[in-house]
Amino acid sequence: MRFWLSITLIFGLWVSISTAQEAPTTNPDACLAEGAYDADVDYFPEKVTLEYTDGFTVEYFNSYKVVTVTRPWNNATDDIAFSYLLVQCGAPIPTGYDSAQVVSLPVTSAVSLSTTYLPYFDLYGVLDALVGVDMASLATNVAVLDKASAGELTDISPNFELDIETALELNPQLIFTYGFGFDSDGYRQLVNAGLAVALLGEFAENSPLARAEWGKFIATFFNAEGVAQAEFDLMVEDYTALVALAADVEARPTVFLNSPFDGTWYMAGGQGYMAQFLSDAGADYVWSDDEGTATLFLDFESVFDRAQEAQFWLNGNQFWMTTADILGEDPRFGDFSAVNNGGVWINNGAINDNFANDFYESGVAFPNLILADLVAIFHPDLLPEHDFGYYRNLGE
Repeated sequence: MRFWLSITLIFGLWVSISTAQEAPTTNPDACLAEGAYDADVDYFPEKVTLEYTDGFTVEYFNSYKVVTVTRPWNNATDDIAFSYLLVQCGAPIPTGYDSAQVVSLPVTSAVSLSTTYLPYFDLYGVLDALVGVDMASLATNVAVLDKASAGELTDISPNFELDIETALELNPQLIFTYGFGFDSDGYRQLVNAGLAVALLGEFAENSPLARAEWGKFIATFFNAEGVAQAEFDLMVEDYTALVALAADVEARPTVFLNSPFDGTWYMAGGQGYMAQFLSDAGADYVWSDDEGTATLFLDFESVFDRAQEAQFWLNGNQFWMTTADILGEDPRFGDFSAVNNGGVWINNGAINDNFANDFYESGVAFPNLILADLVAIFHPDLLPEHDFGYYRNLGE
């Protein structure tokens, strides 16, 4: 009896040790083998933590995750939320989540309806899963363009019009998109057609780091949390170091933004995304006294009255390449000090042959690189060897 008891105890101990040794150290990159599911195993040892955004949440369980978008667009009410039940392939679907969109992990075929998501597909090594985009010609990512040239990507929004029939024929496992409301940008059309849709709200964030953190949202669908968290931490380290570098400058130059279109000057809100960039880079935004985050709709005279003597003018017309282009559009622009003193910088330094602008693509994922450009613009002595990526001076 003692012999068999000893054997039983040893065997039980061996099973326990064996199970512990077989517990994954990285998130699965494929389905679990048939019959391999174990309810006691944590299949997601690599997890993300959220520090800057409150636009979505992630809850982890052994074989599934619950991802909830709490702010899908600007001014969304508190009762609007979108939940996604992400279940490891090969594990059972849990009950109690009737209102959630169920997605099997890891996602193996996906469509991106915004270029802002593309850098994460590349960064996380999941480009093989990308089967469609809104329009490939809008992208700047070389790997994405190579896929398109090889005929491996389908345009879902050719000519800027969402093509539901094409989306249905492609039948991706998941479509990543955005919306400004339930019925905007084709979201309702996609859902009504029976397609699985993940809704991102990074554009509603007013902090560059919060926007970039939405990359972790995408990562959860591919079990790519390990690389997502590591890359984000490196980016934040660089960003915060640049903020510290510019924090104690003696002189903070004055700056205004954008340019008029059809008679209206769309000026960024005083507490918005670009205003945060300017503050972090050691500059004073001329409209910093505005307490809102929404775009301001101004006339030329209102802008001139306040910004005439500002030292820098950023993010004007994307097609301006020289000072002559500015004056050719409106001779009155020549009365701004920034134009006369070489202080005009346009964020079109990374435009490709299709006029797709990487500032609005990789710049979302890597705000540290944008901030480095800005610090070098306002305080060149702090980064004397800096090579500009997104910005170019109109006098050069």
